Amino acid sequence: MTNINEINITEREKINKETALINWLDLQTYFAAGNVVYVSNELNLLDVAEAILKDDKELVSGWMDIKQVDQVTDEQAKDWFEKKADVWAVVVKPFVLVQNQKT
Repeated sequence: MTNINEINITEREKINKETALINWLDLQTYFAAGNVVYVSNELNLLDVAEAILKDDKELVSGWMDIKQVDQVTDEQAKDWFEKKADVWAVVVKPFVLVQNQKT
């Protein structure tokens, strides 16, 4: 019989389980440290997290070149702060990847 703790989950499943909807106010210290990265709603947050974990520089650089992955701007942070917005977030050390909550 297989012990549930011995079952290997894929990296993607692990990322998915660690993704959560969180209030922007709870991410202020990470933003102040420059560790919050914005992911455009045109992308799948899990795809971006997986690419960063796999160190896929070409793919991530392409997204960064067209600003689909970028540092959260002061303006965006202020907007989320004022709205007390919830964002999707996942930690990919040393970064916290965030994405607007899709409506």
